[in-house]
Amino acid sequence: MADKFKARVEQLLSGTGIILNGSEPHDIQVHNENLYARVLSEGSLGFGEAYMDGWWSSDALADTMTLILGAGVKQKLHPTLGLVVDALHARIANMQTPKRSFKVGEAHYDIGNDLYEAMLDKLMTYTCGYWSAPSAPKTLDEAQEAKLDLICRKIGLRRGQRVLDIGCGWGSFAKFAAEKYGAHVVGVTIAKEQVALGMEKCKGLPVEIRLQDYRSLNEKFDHIVSVGMFEHVGYKNYHEYFKVAARCLKEDGLFLLHTIGSNTSGVSTDPWIAKYIFPNSMLPSVKQIGGAIENLFVMEDLHNFSADYDTTLMHWHQNVEAHWPELAGNKKYDERFHRMWTYYLLVCAASFRTRYNQLWQIVLSPSGVPGGYKTVR
Repeated sequence: MADKFKARVEQLLSGTGIILNGSEPHDIQVHNENLYARVLSEGSLGFGEAYMDGWWSSDALADTMTLILGAGVKQKLHPTLGLVVDALHARIANMQTPKRSFKVGEAHYDIGNDLYEAMLDKLMTYTCGYWSAPSAPKTLDEAQEAKLDLICRKIGLRRGQRVLDIGCGWGSFAKFAAEKYGAHVVGVTIAKEQVALGMEKCKGLPVEIRLQDYRSLNEKFDHIVSVGMFEHVGYKNYHEYFKVAARCLKEDGLFLLHTIGSNTSGVSTDPWIAKYIFPNSMLPSVKQIGGAIENLFVMEDLHNFSADYDTTLMHWHQNVEAHWPELAGNKKYDERFHRMWTYYLLVCAASFRTRYNQLWQIVLSPSGVPGGYKTVR
C-alpha cells in the first residue's frame, strides 16, 4: 500500500520538476515513508505539519513550493471531510466577531517581540516593502521607508493632519508619519504586545496606540490608512469594515487600504495557515472589495506590487536565520517552531513569486476627488 501512495504522490508531482529523493536543491527529501499517506489524506495541512515534524525537507524550500504552487498541485488534492466541515462552518458562522478578533493577536502578534525585532526592519514594519520604488531600495530598511513614504504621498498627508491607522502593528507608520510629515496619528490594534512596544517606540511623538477593535471607532480623521490588517476582517464583515471607515473619514479625506489579495473569491484560508499562523484569516478578492465599498467609497487607484512581497519575505527569512542562535535560547522557539516559521515565510514567498497571491494598495475617497485623483508611484 505504501508503494501505491508513493506512486500517487509522484503522479501529483509530475510536471513540477521535483523528484522524490532527487539530487537537485528543490527536490523533496523524504525522511518518513508515512509522508505519502499523510499528504493524500490531509492535503496541504498534512504536508505542512509533516515538514514541521521533520518527515521531509528541501535544500531550497521556496523553490520547491514555487514549483508546487505554479503547477497547481494543491488544487489536485481532494479536501478531507474535516476540511469540508471547516469550510461550511466558515460560510455559516462569523469567524471574525469582535470577541474572536483578539485571538489572532494572542496567537501570532503576541508570541514574542524579540522574534519580530530580529526579523523585521528597524521600524518593525510587518508588511510588504516597496522594492520597485523609483529610488531603487537596496536594503529592507530602505524598502520599508519607501513604502511608508508612498502611503503618505498617496493620501496627500500634510503637517498637523489627524490620521487613523487601522491595524497599526508596532506603530511603524505612525512613527514615520509623525516624524517625517508632522502628522498626528491614532493607531488601533488587537495585540497587547504591539501596544506596549509601539507606544515606547513613539514616545514623545503625537501618536496614540490603542488596544481596540476597529468596529468601536466613531470619530473623525483627515485620512485613514490600514496596512496589512484587512486580511483578518473576514468576508462577512467587509461591508461593516468600510462603513466604519466611512463614518470616521472627513468628506475631503482619503482612505488607503494595503492588503494581500486573492485571485478568487473565497470564504476561508489555507488550513495550515489558519491553524499555525493566522487564525480566522482570509484573503479578499477584487470582487469582494468592490462589492463591499458600494455606496460608501469611490475607488481612485489600485496599485499591485505583489512581486515585492517575495523579496520582503526572503529578507525576513534571512534575518531570522541570522538571529536564530540567539532566538533559540528562548524556550518558546524550539526546533519545531523554527521549522514552522521557515515553512510559513518561504511558502508565502512562493505564493507571491508564482502570482498565486497579490499585494494591493487601494486609494478610496468618499465621493470622488474633484478633478480626479493624481496617481502616485
